[in-house]
Amino acid sequence: MTLRIGNASGFYGDRFDALREMLTGGELDVLTGDYLAELTMLILGRDRLKDPGAGYARTFLRQLEDCLGLAHERGVRIVTNAGGLNPAGLADAVRQLADRLGIPVRVAHVEGDDLTAVHPGSLAAHAYLGGFGIAECLRAGADIVVTGRVTDAALVTGPAAAHFGWRPGEYDRLAGAVVAGHVLECGTQATGGNYAFFAEAATAGGDLRRPGFPLAELHEDGSCVITKHPGTGGFVDVGTVTAQLLYETGGARYAGPDVTARLDTVRLSQDGPDRVRIEGVRGEAPPPTLKVGRNRLGGFRNEVVFVLTGLDIEAKAALVRDQMTDAFALAKSPPAGIRWELVRTDRPDADTEETASALLRLVVRDRDQDTVGRALSAAAVELALASYPGFHVLAPPGKGAPYGVFEDVYVPQGEVPHVAVLHDGRRIPVPPAQDTLVLQDPPEPPLPEPYPAGGPTRRAPLGLVAGARSGDKGGNANVGVWVRSDEAWRWLAHTLTVDVFRRLLPETAELAVTRHPLPNLRALNFTVEGVLGEGVAAQHRFDPQAKALGEWLRSRHLDIPEALL
Repeated sequence: MTLRIGNASGFYGDRFDALREMLTGGELDVLTGDYLAELTMLILGRDRLKDPGAGYARTFLRQLEDCLGLAHERGVRIVTNAGGLNPAGLADAVRQLADRLGIPVRVAHVEGDDLTAVHPGSLAAHAYLGGFGIAECLRAGADIVVTGRVTDAALVTGPAAAHFGWRPGEYDRLAGAVVAGHVLECGTQATGGNYAFFAEAATAGGDLRRPGFPLAELHEDGSCVITKHPGTGGFVDVGTVTAQLLYETGGARYAGPDVTARLDTVRLSQDGPDRVRIEGVRGEAPPPTLKVGRNRLGGFRNEVVFVLTGLDIEAKAALVRDQMTDAFALAKSPPAGIRWELVRTDRPDADTEETASALLRLVVRDRDQDTVGRALSAAAVELALASYPGFHVLAPPGKGAPYGVFEDVYVPQGEVPHVAVLHDGRRIPVPPAQDTLVLQDPPEPPLPEPYPAGGPTRRAPLGLVAGARSGDKGGNANVGVWVRSDEAWRWLAHTLTVDVFRRLLPETAELAVTRHPLPNLRALNFTVEGVLGEGVAAQHRFDPQAKALGEWLRSRHLDIPEALL
């Protein structure tokens, strides 16, 4: 008995017509949509400040207006976290839509994640719930289940538990569903999107212009096959699935409210064209605490980008930096945070002015909007005729915009009132996990024998032999690196140490970096603490979500055995 679960959204703003594509492209039992991220919760929190009835992903309603009849005709149930900060509000809106369209659907929702009231100063504070509230709604006959902040994988574990009759404590089965859910959650990242070896795929005839969305054929024992609808773009292979498994995870233990999945037990194999089998996943009891994501307003930020053209780039940057520093010193209240970054986009003897120019970026932060607005604007604009030759900026600084701060806190599972609100209005409490296990790093796994020394090597980019994918978790970044052969794994496992990682990425030199080997995946997963400051909404660095940190790493040069190239 196979449960076919698809995905039609990896974030708030994903491809609008994906819901229709998935409903019309092939067989499905359940269609999920993931609309939430750390930054999204902040955006929805600001929406709710303006309108207490807001706080959910309105895009989902517009998609559903076009597709609710299709889902009903085909018997596809829909499970989504688009409820955001207001799942009850979205559930009511879906009912009103269904009544207007004359389509009989049963709509349920899950609540209890909202802990904002007990976290003063937060714009939004939400616990990450598991999948058993979703399962209760589906078991009671819901056609559509709307949630707030659940784990991304809960959108799969809930339907799987309902379909197969799984109960809490069936850890291996639940862990298999968690892994399937993690592969599906980011949509087309599992089907060739954002893929390190995309150029190879394009050369081999793969069409990456419009990758199809993924689906999982889930089995009762927790194993699954990741695939996509026939005829859709992109591709699914061991590499695309490996990349997504490494995305925004840490060590071998991937913890959630229902189970801790052991990523070091995952086994992948190609099961035919566009089919990857996942099996062997083991699970353990979940931790005794739930993660709570807290978003608060951190203050205001503003920026100005100075354009430096031609010769003497470093001297020009030094001059304007000294001038701005003097101006801030004379200001009544200088910004509390000042950050400079010189980006050398210039080339010698360039044949266009743009390619002859470098960018000097100044970012200021403060609790007071006037301080980052007027102070920066006045200081920058007054230099127009009094600074380096060729002075101009990409755009004049504005008034300053609010920025958010994301924080992780943890609360005992029993303190969160997880409730399934059924389509008929009944409220079913979902008990916390009875058996728990405090999360600890597992012992270091054995590594393969080192690659033979003494052979010829070539100085070349790491990315010629290794793929990578990176992302954010609060203020930390995760970088997963993998290779595609046992011989390359022998080399990578002993070469890419924490010290080498820091040397290749100097920005991480003073930060805490942890390496997690995953031999089954021929992969290393690195966690870099604090590289993103106070999280994505604070826009601490050029790439605030660390999306390209892995690609920077792949571009760095090492002495690589020629036999691997």
